[in-house]
Amino acid sequence: MREADPKKQMCLNEKCQDFGRKNTGNIIKKGFNAKGNQMFKCKTCGVRFPETKGTVFYNRHLTEDQIIMICKLLVEKNGIRAIERIMEIHRDTVSSVVEDLARHAREV
Repeated sequence: MREADPKKQMCLNEKCQDFGRKNTGNIIKKGFNAKGNQMFKCKTCGVRFPETKGTVFYNRHLTEDQIIMICKLLVEKNGIRAIERIMEIHRDTVSSVVEDLARHAREV
């Protein structure tokens, strides 16, 4: 992933008074997780979260490049089974990524 910027992050804890607010100065960098993703910490509520939280990349065994390739193949009008054959990834995994992409697109 690109360079992680704490100013572009927001607290994802719904119980925090700074939930969903960017540029408040409450988010700081706090090391890396086992996958090598930048971790952040909210100074207001103390919750730690990775840079991928709230994205389609969060909690996936696929690499970022694999997920981006699935997106590209979808744009080129390939079906789930075609993507399965091309990428050699099980169709349930591909379907799960597609569902998350659709959910994320609706939220944005």
